[in-house]
Amino acid sequence: MRERTVFSSPIAPLRTPDVDTLKEVLLTPEGFEKLKEEIEYLSNDKRREVAERIKQAREFGDISENSEYDDAKNEQAMLEHRIATLEERLKAARVVEAKELEKGIVGVGSKIRLKDIEANETTEYVMVGSAEADPENRKLSNESPVGQAVMGRKKGETVEVAAPRGALKFKIVDVKAA
Repeated sequence: MRERTVFSSPIAPLRTPDVDTLKEVLLTPEGFEKLKEEIEYLSNDKRREVAERIKQAREFGDISENSEYDDAKNEQAMLEHRIATLEERLKAARVVEAKELEKGIVGVGSKIRLKDIEANETTEYVMVGSAEADPENRKLSNESPVGQAVMGRKKGETVEVAAPRGALKFKIVDVKAA
């Protein structure tokens, strides 16, 4: 694994993996756009806000005992880390287009309806990569237990998923491109 060294300070080099060694991040077109928008917002608007907080905190006097300054500098460090993390994710991203989906087979970008056999309830999900997962909004990660169980399966198939309360069975009621 080839690594490059980024010097964040003269004391300790920070090692980050090269882009070609990063794990591929699967994104839907919508997820890719949201990621770019978040990077844009954080890199511009949020950076300016934090810089202004630092400027104001400096005006309070001695920065060695200035909690506002320390808080603003900590926020800046967390912001820069978040931006770097998102940029790495963007570099490793592969957008899964609807035309890539095999008709009738569950994949990232598919809209699926699953019927919980025991509860007799049907729920609709969009299959997404782990970076986009949002269970509250019915975006199911391909790496989640249920996501792994249904990936590559077809309409009509039944899958079993191990869960803390016992095995769950789901029937794939429908599969279509999202």
